Amino acid sequence: MPYTFPAAPAPSRTPSLLRRELQDRLDTLARTHRVPGAQLALHTGSHLISVHTGTADTATSAPFTADTAVPLGSLTKPYTAALVMLLADDGDLDLDEPVAEHLPELAQVPEVTVRHVLAHIGGLPTGPDSDTAATTTAARYLAAVCTAGDTLFAPGTDFSYSNAGYVAAGRLVETVTGMPWHEAVRVLLLEPLGAVPAFIGEAAPARPVAAGHAVNTATGLARPARQNLAPLEAPAGALLASARDLAAFGSALIGRGDLLPPAVAKEMRRAESAARPGTLADGWGAGLALYQHDGRVWCGHDGNAQGTSCHLRADPESAVVVAFTGNAGGATALWRELTEELAQLAGVRVPAGARAAERGRPVTLPECAGTYRNGTTTYRVAPGPDGSPALSVDGDLPLPLVCYADLSCDLRDPDTGRLEPGGRFHRDPATGRIDRVQISGRTARRTADG
Repeated sequence: MPYTFPAAPAPSRTPSLLRRELQDRLDTLARTHRVPGAQLALHTGSHLISVHTGTADTATSAPFTADTAVPLGSLTKPYTAALVMLLADDGDLDLDEPVAEHLPELAQVPEVTVRHVLAHIGGLPTGPDSDTAATTTAARYLAAVCTAGDTLFAPGTDFSYSNAGYVAAGRLVETVTGMPWHEAVRVLLLEPLGAVPAFIGEAAPARPVAAGHAVNTATGLARPARQNLAPLEAPAGALLASARDLAAFGSALIGRGDLLPPAVAKEMRRAESAARPGTLADGWGAGLALYQHDGRVWCGHDGNAQGTSCHLRADPESAVVVAFTGNAGGATALWRELTEELAQLAGVRVPAGARAAERGRPVTLPECAGTYRNGTTTYRVAPGPDGSPALSVDGDLPLPLVCYADLSCDLRDPDTGRLEPGGRFHRDPATGRIDRVQISGRTARRTADG
């Protein structure tokens, strides 16, 4: 059953009282979830309230401050999308023109447009892992990944979250502006927002930065994690920012301030009809995830680097913006619990993620068994020890699948038995045969031998 928020009190607290209460909750929740440090920024529509807690790096004992920048992971992508949208608004490119008109390395996929890339509806695979990507150039990477044989579906007909698409978006920015992506995002977005730029891989960042952390479940001790993003993947995940930085960007995404023209912000939030992101969100626009909640559509994005969890939500109707950063994997659970606290303390019912789907009774779905691929990633669905299907990704430990009549599926944690939203199988409309599976927003196509 979907979580139902309890009735929240009217937000009668003064900003100073609310700040003290949020500080107390953030301190407590960080300890509970074994997160060394975290930040929360809440813009109520009239006031900005910012709190932070803990340690930025357990190796140095550097404190978390309001200005500490955290590796954002995929929350970098909305910034790259905003750059592309600004170029389109200036007439330097057209959202509905093929990307290949600017990037010859995409010549094998001539029907993929700029709009398709920003909304993850181009059918492009996600791309190889960062270690592999570090051995090549962006142009060679894209030429190898964006091939006709590797497309997952006809462009503009479905959704598959793709890092490769945002490598292409970053290349597009560089080609059109003549600036490196880092320089373009600094000049066109970060400095106008008053944010000091910081990126993964910088030898001497100009502001305090946080390390991501892995927590040893046996000892509870957190150790810094190494960021291994390849340089060419920067437009998809290299940015570092604080929660206050994210809140400023979130305000721009809902038309507040001068950074983005209102028409550009509105176009970024417009849902693409073909974008069905499954467990990631309820819809997708030009670089923004969309979340339906309490009759409103919030926009935002989530991001995870090595040992970090960052989240942004903004409501165009109320002008409320919520931004969160945490420097350990447990920060995702902290974020979800914190959204419930916001409902009680501030009267803000912010969507932590996609709406929980209504599930019917589990069904037997033997025809889902087979091998599916997204680029170099292999998904294998096969009967487990008890005969029910299990999913293995690239040979990892299989996780039990619970399937339903609408072809959706959940993943069962083998240790706790808890069900987590998995994704959905898809049938070929012509043959009726299951030919694709979408897991955590990424689509994989059944192979000929699957």
